[in-house]
Amino acid sequence: MAGTAGRAIRTAAVAAAGLVLLAGCGGGAGGGTGGAGGSRDDGAGKGESPGDPAHSASATTHLKNIPEVGANLRSRIPADSRQVVAVYGRGAEAADATVVLYDKGANGWDRKGSWAAHNGKRGWTTDHHEDDRRSPVGVFPLTDAGGVLADPGAKLPYTHSAAFTPPAYWSPSTRHDFDYVVAINYNRVKGTSPLDGTRPEGQSKGGGIWLHLDHGSGTSGCVSVSRSGMVALLRALDPARHPVVVMGDKAHLLR
Repeated sequence: MAGTAGRAIRTAAVAAAGLVLLAGCGGGAGGGTGGAGGSRDDGAGKGESPGDPAHSASATTHLKNIPEVGANLRSRIPADSRQVVAVYGRGAEAADATVVLYDKGANGWDRKGSWAAHNGKRGWTTDHHEDDRRSPVGVFPLTDAGGVLADPGAKLPYTHSAAFTPPAYWSPSTRHDFDYVVAINYNRVKGTSPLDGTRPEGQSKGGGIWLHLDHGSGTSGCVSVSRSGMVALLRALDPARHPVVVMGDKAHLLR
């Protein structure tokens, strides 16, 4: 009996935390992360894009530094980090982006994958606040993952829970956004489930910023990629390599 009661309490707690966090990631009532007219996209045809930062570079292996990231953000990448997810936003007010995975070996950084992506529907900010619909610029650790669907082979700790399911009142186009997620450690407690709604810097600074599945348009602050991209990232990101995300629009990244 005690075991059953304990499980019920834990289930209720996870569900409650999920509602709090999904509200942060997806926005207020009546919205979700996309409009009612947003198109559903599971990633077909959304692979690497000619002209993206990865393709414009003359080399994709043995790189000394992450391409198109300036000294300011580069200095914030931890010395022990051997994996970087770079999010190259098209512009400060734009929702289109490219996500590139880099892995560091003995001879430098190698590009391992590239995917078309979306960020906040209003672009980017260096001073993110709740409901501003912008993605935060910066360097953030990636330590925890989860989703509605079962673990696809993630190396990061993975929380499998129906509590990730978006609220029914959100646009149908967002229904599968959280099938797979990786929490971006902006205003959250690392080492906890992405469903944990604790915000160490306060509620007004926002939170619930994730990598998650794309629905074809801008988000409320998260970064979204195709289903195949999310699976690839989940299988690649390794806590032993201390992965981080470096994210922002081109101008902010270059500073």
